[in-house]
Amino acid sequence: MKNLDVLAAALVIVGALNWGLISLFDLDLVATLFGMRFGEKSLLSSVVYGLVGLAGLYQAFTWKLIQRRWHANSAAIRA
Repeated sequence: MKNLDVLAAALVIVGALNWGLISLFDLDLVATLFGMRFGEKSLLSSVVYGLVGLAGLYQAFTWKLIQRRWHANSAAIRA
């Protein structure tokens, strides 16, 4: 489960950075990585955007559960 937490967090960070770059520099990082211009979409970029959205939903709906899981694991390591 922790691997899913980390993957979701990484995807949410990618999404946040992408929105920040769009806001500040009109640069769509995902489109650029796939060799496209701002606003263009491909199957791969749509998959990335979809995964970022799912990761955001996962984090939003399981936030408290994730906190408890990580806190319990860190407490067990310290003991």
